[in-house]
Amino acid sequence: MGETKHTGPVKLPKWPDPKLWVSPMPFGLGKLKPHHLRDTLKVVWENRDQLEFAARILTKGVCDGCALGVAGLRDQTLTGMHLCTTRLNLLRLNTMPAIRPDVLHRDIDELRKLDSTALRKLGRIPYPLLRLKGERSFRRISWDEALRYIAAKVKAIDPKQMAFYLTSRGIPNETYYVAAKVARFLGTNNIDNASRICHSPSKTALKRSLGIGASSCSYKDWIGTDVLVFWGSVAANNQPVSTKYMYAAKRKGTKIIVINPYHEPAMDQYWIPSIPDSALFGTKIADDFYQVNIGGDIAFMNGVIKHWFEMEEKNPGSAIRHDFVREHVNGLPELKQHVQQYSWEVLEESSGLTRERMKEFAELLAKADSAVFVWSMGLTQHRFGTDNVSQVVNLALLRGFIGREHCGVMPIRGHSGVQGSGEMGADPFSLPGGDFSDENVARIERIWGFPLPRWQGDIVGISLENALLPEDHQRKLKLFYTSGGNFLETMPDPDFMRKCLENIEVRVHQDIILNTSTLTDAKEAVLVLPAMTRYEIPGGVTSTSTERMVYFSPEIEGPRIEEARPEWEIYRDLAALVRPEQKRLIWFETTSQIREEIAKAAPDYEGIQNLRKQGDVFQWGGAWLCEGGECPTPDGRGRLIPIELPERRKEEGQFYVTSRRGKQFNSMIYNTRDPFNDADRYDVLMNPDDAGSLGIAEGEAVVVHNAYGIFHGRAKFARIKAGNLEVHWPEGNVLFPKGVYEKFAGIPEYNAAAVLEKAETFHAHKDRKYIKKRIKELDLEIT
Repeated sequence: MGETKHTGPVKLPKWPDPKLWVSPMPFGLGKLKPHHLRDTLKVVWENRDQLEFAARILTKGVCDGCALGVAGLRDQTLTGMHLCTTRLNLLRLNTMPAIRPDVLHRDIDELRKLDSTALRKLGRIPYPLLRLKGERSFRRISWDEALRYIAAKVKAIDPKQMAFYLTSRGIPNETYYVAAKVARFLGTNNIDNASRICHSPSKTALKRSLGIGASSCSYKDWIGTDVLVFWGSVAANNQPVSTKYMYAAKRKGTKIIVINPYHEPAMDQYWIPSIPDSALFGTKIADDFYQVNIGGDIAFMNGVIKHWFEMEEKNPGSAIRHDFVREHVNGLPELKQHVQQYSWEVLEESSGLTRERMKEFAELLAKADSAVFVWSMGLTQHRFGTDNVSQVVNLALLRGFIGREHCGVMPIRGHSGVQGSGEMGADPFSLPGGDFSDENVARIERIWGFPLPRWQGDIVGISLENALLPEDHQRKLKLFYTSGGNFLETMPDPDFMRKCLENIEVRVHQDIILNTSTLTDAKEAVLVLPAMTRYEIPGGVTSTSTERMVYFSPEIEGPRIEEARPEWEIYRDLAALVRPEQKRLIWFETTSQIREEIAKAAPDYEGIQNLRKQGDVFQWGGAWLCEGGECPTPDGRGRLIPIELPERRKEEGQFYVTSRRGKQFNSMIYNTRDPFNDADRYDVLMNPDDAGSLGIAEGEAVVVHNAYGIFHGRAKFARIKAGNLEVHWPEGNVLFPKGVYEKFAGIPEYNAAAVLEKAETFHAHKDRKYIKKRIKELDLEIT
């Protein structure tokens, strides 16, 4: 896709710049901030029984946290050592011993008293487990018993009645690939992965706008770009090492802009522990915050584009790069006509920003020669997530911020393994090397040697809902095989999800630890299979970072869990039991054999077969996708897409509510208090003016409720856009609707309109008609 190769890491400046310092007080004494040294010492203490093993993981393995792609203690962006507390917090998952038998086999109700944090701390799953309907505890079984039980179920049902799911918990490309192949070998296209609830709209939008399915640029392009925009992304919290990239960008004169309903303190200022002057005095990160309404990004971007066309009327070429658009972009007249239909009043009301602020941002980008747009779930986790991302691409195409140095569009990944999931085919809409086009299906059938099911597979949310279909329905979910994941804590409406999980006949949880979903009942049986971590897999494995770097992570010498196995091997053995006469078609002996086949099945991954030792890495697609403006679309051109404003109506006294992350990794919570704003997990972030109008004091008990659920919390005053609320994920998932999926990418809706009241007001009305009336009023506004 691109001829230019990544040129490797760059050096940070030798001397500090006091203009970027937050405070002259050393180490931010007296300020609310993370305590990196204290947190590091805590991790050392937790791993004191396996310090040598832990050290080898950190210095030799590829990070199993976010997708920045830190290999050992180094990356391809900056020289020097990189280590963050997110990676350190995950370390114990790899070093802790197995769960004690007396704990593992206790009564199921005793285990259910523990939350996922407590369950995680029990230790690793040591051997296969089975709990039949009515049994009060798990019992140990052999691997042969476990796989034969699952294989018998596979044989007894229609392939459309089973589904596979793989989380992003350090899962490597090799496991994704074998799982994708085995699912089709067993006759089902019901296979999905964790990107469905995070970046599936990013891939979908980038495909339709640019013909690509990943970041068009590299992290290195942040350093020296004129403008670096974070859209609905709190990279400082979720990808902490990225603060070093931001620091390097600031030192090169880059302006950093954050667009988010909440003025996130982590993106305002940060103490970067591995940069001495930043560790001492902090670093000012963002140059400006644009606080949009929840769901107001499309209106904001339409306002920016509208202003660009007004600039063009007065001075052609002052806003739009006509040479780039003329040679590489379709759809300019249609986009112009579309944005001009909106009045400034409509755009202001929807976005929550004034015309002047939209103009200010538009002119900043118009004067910039380069820009990188970075986004995360603040844009994607909407029922219009794909449109959000396509609108970002519209901005990039109009200014020619594609396919060259210091320019690009980047959906920053929060998990180290997830970029490779769809590229390996672990997706209902994808196969290795492409989608389900007739040409690609025929190509994969030639490589794999067996016919593929041609029917459309379901996304994981629909698969789970299908557990509630009538018994004789062709798509009733009867077998659910999940590699990691906890849908009680990642999907909207947890009570509904519990009902779905309990209505599945056989559930298989392949994982390294227990979580709350593992303990739910099933109609016939729950099986639990112990998996290896990426660092334990013989032969080593690979993972793909946000910037398309494919890293080799070697097997790390150290203790092993009693019967844990490589996940790819478990899938292989299951398939061989179901169809022994054809097992040669899915049989791999080593991870290197898997990589050999990946290179054939996914042409972009040519070179993965050469990754064999620590430090081996390559970047598929080159430094920039769409290099020189040439897109891998049928006509080689990018596409501008007119994006309609989503309907966002609310009455006085109602709020928009969305979710945010605290001290956590995915749904794994490491601290009940946020080190950046001191918020508790059940605090409701709200604007002080909104609270004042309701007579609510900070810390006062409040209730947020709507047609979907009720959330009990406490008011926490924050610099959030008036009329908007934020609650922590997953605790706040009770407020979001079940069964609402984005129409293009299938991501669930994680936003809703809601009423907020004092808890005493809510509970004072014993007559539930009051609550029903408020909810009925709210229902009229839900679109």
